[in-house]
Amino acid sequence: MAYRRAKLSRVSGETTCRISSANFGEGHAVKLPIIGTLGSHSAEEIGVAAKSHGFDTVIVCEKGREKLYSKYDKHLFDHFILLDRFDEVLGEEVQTELTELNTLWIPNRAFTTYVPYDDIEKRFKIPIYGNRGLLRVEDRGGPRDQQWLLDQCGIRTPKRFTPNRIDRLAIVKVHQKARPHERAFFCVVSAADYESQSRTLIKQGVISEKELANATIEEFVIAARFNANFQAYAIEDDFGALDLVGFDDRIQTNLGGLLNLPARDQLKLTAPVTNEEAGHFGVTMRESKKPLVYETAEKFLVGVRKHFPPKMIGLFSLQGALTEQSEFVVFDVSVRVPGAPCVGPTSPEMRRLALKLKQPIESPLDLCMIDIKTAAEEGRLAEAST
Repeated sequence: MAYRRAKLSRVSGETTCRISSANFGEGHAVKLPIIGTLGSHSAEEIGVAAKSHGFDTVIVCEKGREKLYSKYDKHLFDHFILLDRFDEVLGEEVQTELTELNTLWIPNRAFTTYVPYDDIEKRFKIPIYGNRGLLRVEDRGGPRDQQWLLDQCGIRTPKRFTPNRIDRLAIVKVHQKARPHERAFFCVVSAADYESQSRTLIKQGVISEKELANATIEEFVIAARFNANFQAYAIEDDFGALDLVGFDDRIQTNLGGLLNLPARDQLKLTAPVTNEEAGHFGVTMRESKKPLVYETAEKFLVGVRKHFPPKMIGLFSLQGALTEQSEFVVFDVSVRVPGAPCVGPTSPEMRRLALKLKQPIESPLDLCMIDIKTAAEEGRLAEAST
């Protein structure tokens, strides 16, 4: 294992903030944790928000993927750890370093992709801002996965099919053969169509028989798509249970490029369509429809508290579609930082939240940092971490 610790910018030692409170006394200095994350997915967002709120930071990078953070973003990170592979964050030396730094870890999608869930729950000893036992629900196919949780919450989801029961436009979600962390998607209208397309994709090497057997087949909801992003607070008595932070949608390859072509040119192509996420763009929703997503989020919080105690903590996203019948149909869930940096600058919710919290709010990650700092000031960090 290649392990290197480097200081990328001035390190101030213990990070403190001075507060005036009946609990602490005038001008009492409160030690803040150092905010840590894995160098991918949404690390920039995390670094910007943490530094903006007075936290020191530590980033753990993988060799060959570190340049963005070590060169272009070095002003965002006070401590730098370089590893051969992301999963080496579980190593004793690395965890000792993070512990000595007093790290509070922010999980992003890279963390839950490259570090096994069992290891996150049992071997990763660093406190996590959020609910570490909930992270595994994102992967479909487990006994208590996101589909199970959404069903328990009473949230409307697309109808699911077995291959021989497909009777309408459906989308097949299956992991790619060469890149198992990414999914391939294809649309079908019948059992025969499913059989034909799946055989072709297997022959092309896009998917495998094994992954196809574990695929999800669900109704394709023809409706406007919205990723509804929320913040669930650890310190509920100060901020309430949750806030809507805004909406986004995804830019995907190669689907995004194909959709830019006229239909006559699309029909000439035989290349398989992939839905690999490449970016995000901000969207807004009519005010009259927003209560639908609030109600869905509230159901989700109740279900998480019941089935994955203690509760939802931090940012989460309900990815769904708004139908003509005014149903918000949820087809995917993110239970960690959604990684949609467009939400901050494009969301009108940021101005509303700035008025609520009486301070500038530029990014959803600001809400996480405010929650963490409040927990530290009130001596309640144990409530904000698992």
